[in-house]
Amino acid sequence: MNFPLYIAKRYLFSKSSNNTINIITLIAAIGVIIGTLALFIVMSGFSGLRTFSIGFLNIADPDLKITATKGKSFDFNSKLQTSFDQEKGIASYSKVIEERAFFDFHNKTHIAFIKGVDSNYVHTNKMDTTVYIGSWLDKDIPLGVVVGNGISNTLSVGVFEYLEPLKIYVPKPGKGYITDPKNAFSQIKTQPIGIFALTDEIDKKFTFLPLDLAQVLLNYTPNQISAIEIKVAQNYDRDLLITNLKNTLGPNYKIETREQLNAVFYKMLNTENLASYLIFTLILIIALFNVIGAIIMMIIDKRDNLKTLYSLGATIKEIKQVFILQGFLLSLFGLIIGLSTGVILVFLQKKYQLFMITQNLAYPVEFTFFNVFTVASTILILGFLASKIASSRISKKLVE
Repeated sequence: MNFPLYIAKRYLFSKSSNNTINIITLIAAIGVIIGTLALFIVMSGFSGLRTFSIGFLNIADPDLKITATKGKSFDFNSKLQTSFDQEKGIASYSKVIEERAFFDFHNKTHIAFIKGVDSNYVHTNKMDTTVYIGSWLDKDIPLGVVVGNGISNTLSVGVFEYLEPLKIYVPKPGKGYITDPKNAFSQIKTQPIGIFALTDEIDKKFTFLPLDLAQVLLNYTPNQISAIEIKVAQNYDRDLLITNLKNTLGPNYKIETREQLNAVFYKMLNTENLASYLIFTLILIIALFNVIGAIIMMIIDKRDNLKTLYSLGATIKEIKQVFILQGFLLSLFGLIIGLSTGVILVFLQKKYQLFMITQNLAYPVEFTFFNVFTVASTILILGFLASKIASSRISKKLVE
């Protein structure tokens, strides 16, 4: 057996004659265990929140979105349709129109966005699954709209209120100053047939209506749209599809992924995750000062033994290795217990929902091997550095 490792194990697992050193070593081990547990649980919690939040984006936003590089709209001609129909990587696509609009209901007003969608939209996005009152758009109700929960609360809009329509206004296109306010806006009267709820931001932002109704409101031609939303075929390489579409469509169209459409959101998630990791790593560094203290106390306590080892031929480097390995083993011991406890708690939370955000929503957590690797690497590296710092006190003068 390796000589420094053998001595390190003896020093770590055997009780010292000085009870104070035993207590300091125990406190150091508990600090590593708690630090490891806290870091793993926090990282698992942020992973769960990330997956939970991205789940909303997967419902609201498409895999790919195509818009014109210039202007708000473009014509969906037969050439474009043929290109999309023949592309193997496209599972489904939907023509949409998005525009800011002014809403009026019972003298209550609100500014939000309309989103005109065709009948294929429910095959591209799953927004129809978020309707909790009423129903999704129906071709048999041509003036029907689906309103976000936030807009519904602001305007006090219900479903199937036949006595009062929901009025939607948009400015008419043109140049120069408005001379007659009455003729400056296009208007339609709609009938709310459903209310959806997803996130506060989306609920306050969108009202869905049939594509042809949006075209009438905006004075668009039957082929004029503002975007095409695409669902990528399962197991198909998204990057390959983007390359194919760029080659087919040319520079007049912009292709954005879901991540690019929500770049700020993804950046915020990554920043929060990094910040939490750094904060808890700092706490771990503070906790590992106990490891440094425990090793230094052990060096002082074992000074006579070290002199004996040196006299028997052990080098200063080997003696230092004894305490480096002792600190490393102490960190490894705390890592195994803390990480094992954390993994058990994460799986218990996933199965039994021990901690709740609301009465019906458990705090989301997610087990990933990346988190396990990150925590293990952090603890072992910091533990090794702490041991290295503590063992640097050993010198030839100390053992002579």
